[in-house]
Amino acid sequence: MTSSGPAAEAARRQFRDLLEQPGHAVDNARLAAARLEKAFDDGDLQRTPEIDMALADLDVALEQDDGQKLGGKSAEAARFISRHVSRLLDEA
Repeated sequence: MTSSGPAAEAARRQFRDLLEQPGHAVDNARLAAARLEKAFDDGDLQRTPEIDMALADLDVALEQDDGQKLGGKSAEAARFISRHVSRLLDEA
């Protein structure tokens, strides 16, 4: 069942806006994922197994050691997975 209402629409829009804002794709993906977790915690959106799997993949792409530079592969993976999550949100 798809979440509806103003809070659900706002959460989807804010997730997408955070991904599109200027800045590094990895940083933007971190912010967007945090916003999504808040929406789940607040009950604005419903978790799905597909979204949870995609977010777990995103966590791996966003991992970096202290002092490690943000790499191109991480950025590309973050963009790819975040776009997938964005599509899944239409059903969350």
